[in-house]
Amino acid sequence: MAMARRRRTRTGRWLGLPYDWRRPTWRRTLQRLWNRRDTRLLTPKSYGWGYDLNFYWLAHPLQWRRARRR
Repeated sequence: MAMARRRRTRTGRWLGLPYDWRRPTWRRTLQRLWNRRDTRLLTPKSYGWGYDLNFYWLAHPLQWRRARRR
């Protein structure tokens, strides 16, 4: 039983969706929700299972189109 607990990962993918069960931090939350360096519109959640929106690209849609072309 102790071996099974050690092998569990706190981040990864399950059924194709990302998960992250680490304690959320402000830095990681801001990185996922407002990040101009990440061209993805949907980013993995900072805590939990699934995706969050990168609101930077919703606020700057023309820049997002240019960034996606590079």
